[in-house]
Amino acid sequence: MLSEQERHEIEAQSHHYPNNRALCIEALKIVQAHRGWVSDEGIADVAEALQMAAAELEGVATFYNMIFRKPVGGHVILLCDSVSCWIMGYDRLREHLHARLGIGLGETTADGCFTLLPNVCLGACDHAPAMMIDSTHYQDLDPAGIDEILTKYQMKEAREEKKEKGEPPDGNSADP
Repeated sequence: MLSEQERHEIEAQSHHYPNNRALCIEALKIVQAHRGWVSDEGIADVAEALQMAAAELEGVATFYNMIFRKPVGGHVILLCDSVSCWIMGYDRLREHLHARLGIGLGETTADGCFTLLPNVCLGACDHAPAMMIDSTHYQDLDPAGIDEILTKYQMKEAREEKKEKGEPPDGNSADP
C-alpha cells in the first residue's frame, strides 16, 4: 500500500500530466525515492493508485534504467559507457572503481553504500569520461578524481552513521 506521503506526492504531480499513463514514470520515481527501489509490491501499489494494469506498469519500469527493480546501495554510481567515454578512458575508470569498491557492474558494496551500474550515455560527451552518483554529474574523470569523490561520499556516510548513533560529529562537514 502506498504511504500517505507517497500518495500525496503522486497526487501533487498528477496536475502536470494529461492522464495516469503519462504520470506513471513520475509515480514510480516517487515510490523509489521513498523505498530505495521499486519492488513487485511497489508496482502493484502504483498500478492500483493509477488504475493501470500491473503488467503495463512493469513494462514501463523495466524499460527505464533509472527505475531500480532490485535493491541498490545508498548511492548509485552510473558509469557512462558511451563511445566518447570508451575512447576517453572508460575501461581504466571501470577497473579503478572495481579495485576501489571491490564490486563489478551491477553489484553493491558489502556495506550497502554504493551500487555500480553502467549507463548508455550521461550527455557529457564533450567532458568524457563521466559518471553520475545519485543525481550529481561528474565529468573529465581520472582515477584520482574518482577517489576524491568517493572519499567525500564515504565521509558523509560515516558522519550520518555517527549522528544516528548519537555520537558527536568530527567537525568535517564537506558534502559531496
